[in-house]
Amino acid sequence: MQTTKPPPTRVQEIVETIHGVEVRDPYRWLEDGADPEVAAWVAAQHAHTRAFLDALPVRPAVAARIRESLDCGALGGSVPRPGRRFFTMRPAGGEQRALFVADAGGPPRLLVDPARPGDGAASLDWWEASPDGELVCFGLSEGGTEAATLHLLRTATGEWLADRIPNCRWSAVAFEPGGAALLYTRHPEPGTVPPGEELYHRHLWRHVVGADPGEDVRVFGQGRDRRDFATGVAMSEDGRWTAVTVTQAPGRTAVFLRDRDRDGDFRPIFEGHAARLHVHVAGGRLLGLTNFRAPNLRVVEIDPLRPDPDAWTDLVPESEHVLDAFAVSARHLVVHHLVAASSRVTLHRPDGTPERPLDLPPLCTVSHLGAHPGCDDVFVTVQAFTWPARTLRLGGGETERLSPPPGFDPDRHPARQVWFRSRDGAEVPMFLVGRAAGQGPTVLTGYGGFDARLTPAWMAPVVPFLEAGGLLAVANLRGGGEFGVGWHRAGMLDRKQNTFDDLVAAAEWLRDAGLATPARLGILGRSNGGLVVGAAMTQRPDLFGAVVCQVPLLDMVRYERFKIARLWAAEYGSAADPEQLRWLAAYSPYHRVRDGVGYPPALITTGEQDARVDPMHARKMAARLQAADPDGLALLRVEPRAGHGTGRQVSTVAAEEADVWSFLLAVLGRPDPTRRA
Repeated sequence: MQTTKPPPTRVQEIVETIHGVEVRDPYRWLEDGADPEVAAWVAAQHAHTRAFLDALPVRPAVAARIRESLDCGALGGSVPRPGRRFFTMRPAGGEQRALFVADAGGPPRLLVDPARPGDGAASLDWWEASPDGELVCFGLSEGGTEAATLHLLRTATGEWLADRIPNCRWSAVAFEPGGAALLYTRHPEPGTVPPGEELYHRHLWRHVVGADPGEDVRVFGQGRDRRDFATGVAMSEDGRWTAVTVTQAPGRTAVFLRDRDRDGDFRPIFEGHAARLHVHVAGGRLLGLTNFRAPNLRVVEIDPLRPDPDAWTDLVPESEHVLDAFAVSARHLVVHHLVAASSRVTLHRPDGTPERPLDLPPLCTVSHLGAHPGCDDVFVTVQAFTWPARTLRLGGGETERLSPPPGFDPDRHPARQVWFRSRDGAEVPMFLVGRAAGQGPTVLTGYGGFDARLTPAWMAPVVPFLEAGGLLAVANLRGGGEFGVGWHRAGMLDRKQNTFDDLVAAAEWLRDAGLATPARLGILGRSNGGLVVGAAMTQRPDLFGAVVCQVPLLDMVRYERFKIARLWAAEYGSAADPEQLRWLAAYSPYHRVRDGVGYPPALITTGEQDARVDPMHARKMAARLQAADPDGLALLRVEPRAGHGTGRQVSTVAAEEADVWSFLLAVLGRPDPTRRA
């Protein structure tokens, strides 16, 4: 399939012995994205990749159908406040999601639209409405950097206030009573911390609305470990109690509580446990979602005067199913469980007494529960593999509903769930969407990391693949959180190989079930999922006909040295530790590539401004694959003015997804996506 040779890549003979392990790194020079030589190499790779992808006969039709599917819009969850309801939506044909508000009895009106004529690279990263709904705090960033600037507006008039605070990447926010001041998290100003630590030291600050941000006071974080991230803040209705949740590692948090009426100091109420507690304030009540002494999680009430875990009261005890989220309205406690990786929602009384389950479709995902202690209304936003999001008001029908693209028939692409046995005998579930029988193009995807949950979701870019007779397989690999703490721990640190084994076992099940042959089976993964497919392709290249590896981690020996990756040592391990280095080097995809092995065609993608996973992973892996098999196909796609994925405008998403799915359809042997199965 390859028509031209890839650009030449300089080899740097670097061989190190680390803790007794020999590590070869022939493309270390590609780590420096600011180096002019690296920039020239990326430009040459870009031309090579575009020459291949733009020549694919399937691409125009795939691109048109994906854009049509994306133009159906996107819908975020509804957040009620007294007399109002806030929600995000990317309208049909829009480039970015915008923030809307619906006043009681009135239609939605636009509050924040980050799109700019001729640009569209600005994005609304996060937002928080004050408890009374009169003010909204929100973060805008540019070009996928996620480096948001905090803004404020008045809901009634839509007026943007003069307040501007930079370095507010994914801020946690809590308004003080009356809205005259707020607490928020931000990262340090460049130059105030050692170089390379600008994305650490996330602390909590107090800002008086209308005041100079230079006068803001740090209220929490000074002197703490740089890796302690203040990721949540909640304040009681009367302002007496403030709780700060600090993420210390994947799956591990600490919580600190301040009593304004005592001395105003933050004191630990949950610290030193290999578990999570996320605190919410509902009126005057302190509630928590925790896996402490409950691997499948529970909802607890915490007496702020006796906050020790032994004194917690269970409102919703742990069950056999994972408790994913909860919300509190004036009349209900609304609880979301995962049952075999699909959603179940139940209503409870405020004291936790069960009332009734909600009637939801099978194999669906509730992406948001919207409730507020001062409001009776409860909103549930739900989606599935074959229909996009819709928001339901309990007892009031739908408030918003997105439609699939014209001509898409969900009934022709059924979704179902199967179970397969992994290498060590573990039973693992997998969703199948599309072709019910027979062989054809099949794409297998998974994530398996950081306690994340991979559940049924509408994926607009997959539409042309399904309509071309494709089968999408979504495996719930160990390392994820679909089945609680044990499922996560079974795929992390020295057990990470279980995650890769699960993906391989899923591929073998598809083959043995007669649904795929290796030549027509592709694998696709993003971020940690990119690591998973990178490991699978280097361990079992015989099983796959194509690989798409997006914003991936691939050099697991040096990953910690870049961006925020030190935070992930609790998930993967650290090369600084001799034993952990042996795990990492054993599966590190970049280091497992061998000359002369026939690896499947691969498309590796990255964003030039990715602030999470450094693009060096993609660059080094593409170079190594090209050198290992000069007659093979290994393409590198680098998106300028794009990050890890958040905040990209639709035109950018559409272009990348057109490349991905036309690559998969062409390589897996079904060249005509316009033929409806």
